[in-house]
This record gives sequence, structure tokens and C-alpha cells, in this order.
Amino acid sequence: MGRIRLVALDLDGTLLTDQVVIEPQAKEAIRRVREKGITVTLATGRMFSSARPYAEELGLALPLIVYHGAQVRHSGTGEVLFERTLPLALARRLVNHIRAFGFPYNVYLGDRLYVESIQEENEAYAWRAGVDLYPVGDMLAFLQEQQQEPLKIVALQEGPRLDPLEAAIRREVGDRVYITRSLPQYLEMLNPEVNKGRGLQALAEMEGIRSEEIMVFGDSYNDIQMFRYAGLAVAMANAPAEVRAAADYVTASNNEGGVARALEHFILGG
Repeated sequence: MGRIRLVALDLDGTLLTDQVVIEPQAKEAIRRVREKGITVTLATGRMFSSARPYAEELGLALPLIVYHGAQVRHSGTGEVLFERTLPLALARRLVNHIRAFGFPYNVYLGDRLYVESIQEENEAYAWRAGVDLYPVGDMLAFLQEQQQEPLKIVALQEGPRLDPLEAAIRREVGDRVYITRSLPQYLEMLNPEVNKGRGLQALAEMEGIRSEEIMVFGDSYNDIQMFRYAGLAVAMANAPAEVRAAADYVTASNNEGGVARALEHFILGG
């Protein structure tokens, strides 16, 4: 591992506590890391408008990795630097699969969150993400009218109930879509070229940073590709066993100052 020049932080379950806030010790550790000339960014499955307020809270004005790496976008200017979308025909096919199971779902177009109708699960998601919902009625008709490719589609349901839907999608179009979960109740579908590792690579190449100079933090399955790309991968104690096994180091949980502790251990020398 070379000298750390970039730190990429997942949000939910990592930098954010279960109360969806950044703890003061994490803010202070990030401030001290940046004082050393190290770039700190966010790498999240969230949409840009949901991640941007946290970047502003931390004083970050730089490219963020959002939508699981489907987009790299500058938090200050809003400029899109990298993007991969779902082909429209495939998006419509995925909507039909989700409809067949009767699950609520979200469709993301132009950094807005569209739903067929507002259900409890959509409201809970929007509250957590801090974004508005835009109901459209018939989603297939809406997509046809917009002729715009979504960044992602998310089915919302209790984790085990999503398993048959995931299996059905993987059987039919598994090679044409990237499927992941940021949280157990969110089944997320994106362009097959997309993952956080690919988004991180795109950002690193823009900044002239080598993979061995990158430290990453995460807690879920969508972070594993990012772990594989970076020189130093840190998993949270609250991560599933498979995710912890993929990391180089396991820190404390998101509710126990895990990010600050690992930054102190590897960078700040505390």
C-alpha cells in the first residue's frame, strides 16, 4: 500500500449512524485528514441530491461517487463527470418484473425519484434519503413519454421477500443488469458496467491517483467491488460476515465511531 491520497466513504451504515447523522468525532477526523492534503469523498448508492447535503456538511466541494458508481458528479458545480444509465427497454422490462410481484419501487431520472403511487415503503425511503417523491401513475407510460434512460431502479420490500424477485431477474436478464443491495430491503438495479469500484476507478483516473493510494470504508455487499479496487479496505463491525471478510481491516460499528477510529489508526496516528 502506498501513501494514502484519497479516502472514499460509504454513507448508510458507515459514515452515518442509525439515526442518519454524521457523528462529531467523524467530522473532526475527516477535517484533520483533509488538513494533511488527503482528498475525502463519498461513495454511495444514494442519488446525488441525497448525498450532496452530507458533502456540504463536511465542507467537501469535489466529485462524489453516487448511484453505486453509475454517476460521478461534482458536489460544488453539479457537473456530471461520468455516467452509465439503464437502457430504456431493459428498464421497462424490470418494471414489469417488479409489478408482477406487487412490490413498491423507485425509478431515478434526472436526479429525481419517481414512483407509480406513494406507498409506505416509498415514503420511508424518501425520508431516509431526504428527497421528494414524484408520483406518475403508470410508470411504463411515463418512461415511454420521457424517452430518458434511468440511472437505477429499486424494488422496496422486506429482505427475504425480495429474494424470489432477485432470482427471477437474474435468470432472465442477469447478464444485462447490475443487481445489488445497499440495505436488505432495497433491491437495486443498474447498468451492468456499474459498481462502486468502477466509479472509484473513474474518479481516481480523473485525479491521477493510483489504486494503492486509496482507502475506502463500507458496510454492505455493494462495497465489495470498491474494496477490491482500493489499496486499503475498511469494513464496519456492523457489516455482514462476507463483507468483513472482503476487507483488509474491520473497525468499530457505524454507531461506535468506526470511521474516526480507523482514520486515527491508519492516517492520523492517534
